[in-house]
Amino acid sequence: MSMKRKIVIVMFGVMLYCIISVIIGIGESNNIKSEYKEGSEEIENVDIKEKSNESLLQNIKVLDDWRLILVNHNIMLTEDYEVKLSNIDSTRQFDSRAIDELNQMIKDMKKDGISNIWVQSAYRSIEYQKELFDNQVQKYINQGKTKEEAEKLTLQIINKPGTSEHNLGLAVDLNYVNYEFEYTKAFKWLQENAENYGFILRYKREKEDITKVDYEPWHWRYVGVENAKKMNELDMCLEEYIDYLTNSVIK
Repeated sequence: MSMKRKIVIVMFGVMLYCIISVIIGIGESNNIKSEYKEGSEEIENVDIKEKSNESLLQNIKVLDDWRLILVNHNIMLTEDYEVKLSNIDSTRQFDSRAIDELNQMIKDMKKDGISNIWVQSAYRSIEYQKELFDNQVQKYINQGKTKEEAEKLTLQIINKPGTSEHNLGLAVDLNYVNYEFEYTKAFKWLQENAENYGFILRYKREKEDITKVDYEPWHWRYVGVENAKKMNELDMCLEEYIDYLTNSVIK
């Protein structure tokens, strides 16, 4: 074989080696990029998962706030619900965690010249709630209503046992339970000041389609100062407010 031919073969071998090396290098580079991308995606997925879990925990925290426990026409108290009660007077009781705010509110109302104010009804046991509900149903039946009609009418003014805020120990009915209370100085004072003690007008006239309860100017519910102020600012009832908090946390 001539020397010239040998040189050509060697040069061709060198070129082939270089080409193969370049191809292998590109492949390894792509593998590295792919592994980096996969690693980045894993890190991103972990971050998303952690954020999701964080939101879930915040959401649970919101709904677990004892001041915002919701009971209504389709949400009942759990069977294991317990509340520590303190006496308002010799016959009426309220949640021990909020009774100081209630007492202070009544005290300040009297200090501002509203002497004609008292708690007519506060905590009710499930048994007593059942007695009130059944008695009202029977009254309507005695008036000629069917049982179905009587129960429907009763639900507009008295909640079923386990679905009343009075069963929570966080609600009070003030003075005589009638609509005349709306025109008293006490009601006006409450509208202006109750939020500073953590209380809200629970059943507003314009929210009846949501609460499913007729307007009750005498019924005031404790939710905590910051919640009460925010609810009034947003013009929300408790059902709307809980939805608002939940959606805010999830987002």
